[in-house]
Amino acid sequence: MGKEKKDAEKTRKTDSKGTRPQINAAPFGSITIDGQEIGHDVILRLDGSIKKRKKKLSKKVYGTSHTISLIEAKHVYEKGAQLLIIGTGHSGLVELSDEAEKYLKKQGCRVKAKATPQAVHIWNNSSENAIGLIHVTC
Repeated sequence: MGKEKKDAEKTRKTDSKGTRPQINAAPFGSITIDGQEIGHDVILRLDGSIKKRKKKLSKKVYGTSHTISLIEAKHVYEKGAQLLIIGTGHSGLVELSDEAEKYLKKQGCRVKAKATPQAVHIWNNSSENAIGLIHVTC
């Protein structure tokens, strides 16, 4: 894969208006957002941009990216977000650490953590100022 394609996968804006992206599909191992297939976990931002999840933020703390650390929660959270939708993977293995949960609550940001297929449905049907973290595998 060329450098340009790798860079395009790291960051993507849906359009200049920052409209909310729609998730078209999320089979095991990838996610398709506004027609673009992406082969890694993503963060969905308030401005409509799509970022590659920085798993290493949690892996440094817990030795796994299946527990979302406080550091990663601070990276994911955006001022003005009312809701964080977490796609916990197809088997539901991703969880929020106690510290991350307390931080988000203090920010006034509710969390809905569901298996990725259910999280996709919540994301596509939510009208709130939502951000998302979607795990595409287990």
